[in-house]
Amino acid sequence: MKTTDLDVARERAFDQDADIRFRLKHDVPVFNHPFREVGREYLLTQEARAKRGEVSAARPKKVRAIIEGALDRYVGSTQVHLIGDDLWGGYPAWRRENGAGRHRRNGVREVSDKMAQVFADEEAERRTKTQQSLGIRVLRAIQVKLSEERTVPFISDSTIRFEMSIFGAVMNYAIKKRYVPASQRFDDRPKLKSMRRDEFTLEEYRKLHTVGRKWIRKTDKPSSTWHRTVTYNMILIACNTGMRPAEMKNLRWRDIMPAKDRDGREIVVLFVQGKGKSRKLVAPKSVGDYLERIRVISKATQLEDRVFTNITGKPARTLYNYLIGDLLTEANLREGTQGVPRSTYCFRHTYATLRLQEGVDVYFLAEQMGTSVHMIEQHYGHVNTIKHADRVLQGMAGWELPQPDDSKARSSKAAAAHDQSKRGKRANLRLL
Repeated sequence: MKTTDLDVARERAFDQDADIRFRLKHDVPVFNHPFREVGREYLLTQEARAKRGEVSAARPKKVRAIIEGALDRYVGSTQVHLIGDDLWGGYPAWRRENGAGRHRRNGVREVSDKMAQVFADEEAERRTKTQQSLGIRVLRAIQVKLSEERTVPFISDSTIRFEMSIFGAVMNYAIKKRYVPASQRFDDRPKLKSMRRDEFTLEEYRKLHTVGRKWIRKTDKPSSTWHRTVTYNMILIACNTGMRPAEMKNLRWRDIMPAKDRDGREIVVLFVQGKGKSRKLVAPKSVGDYLERIRVISKATQLEDRVFTNITGKPARTLYNYLIGDLLTEANLREGTQGVPRSTYCFRHTYATLRLQEGVDVYFLAEQMGTSVHMIEQHYGHVNTIKHADRVLQGMAGWELPQPDDSKARSSKAAAAHDQSKRGKRANLRLL
């Protein structure tokens, strides 16, 4: 009680006892916990889950970067019981004014020389960590020049949305630990812009296919030829299976099984694992051919070996990101329609888009891709709008549906019957 007087100590003890009883009765936190401390506790739980295989190994790294980065600057020293709707709802505006994005499609803002230097230092630190994670020894400190324009892109809404999901998860953890009452659960998110996922059109895919073959022949260096060949075939596999990058990284030769469908046609069954889940997906025989091309030149062909490796046989850590960027630049397909550089994930979106265009049922596609019907409809709903344009535009001026005569009707009926008989064969054809 910080006193030598027994009567004063007794009186203070009674006061503190009454205060604690009041807090317990009205569900008020007894101990103070800054957000920074609670965030570290939550991070430990995520690392434990990653070790058990419940979440991906990359998940704790992403969580750490956000908790120790933007969230720490925003509410790191704030007691969690003092975080209310004002701090929760004010995060998007604060993040846009105190952060720098990567793409100017989100808009730009002017910054002071001091803030520009802060962003340059953060980018230098990020590049250094990237080099170190790749096993590259950094002998000299990486320097990033300040932008002469003194303008930086705004943080994208998708980034803010993900960061707020971590913000909310930490607060939910605080509720679970009884650091704060249940009333401090923030389920409502501010309305943020949702970017449609980018994909390659069929024409772009064909161009990538054509340029890719020439791209392989452009180099005379054996190691470059090897890596380009594997990268090219990996792209074909991704566009014909819809696998996630993590699932491709985890794919082993033991996970590939030849099979036949109910009509006796040859297919390939792949057992894939990623995001803490596993499933089997089916692919046309052509995917088996692409995999065989990789097996022929690979130095890791045992059942337990990974499919996608480097030239020495060690697992590919980045799935040939630099090579994919090089090929996309060569084909003039580096940026999508929204001005965002395309990534390996775009091949998965390409698969989903092309399958929907061919009329694959949304339920079966969701099962194949290991996602939900809701996610398919949310991100690829535009495909059905284009596909059924004749129905959407029906009755509008200048859009009158032709009236078929008897001969056309008979021809249409015959074509439909022919299409029905050939539908099974088309399902097994390559995209090219």
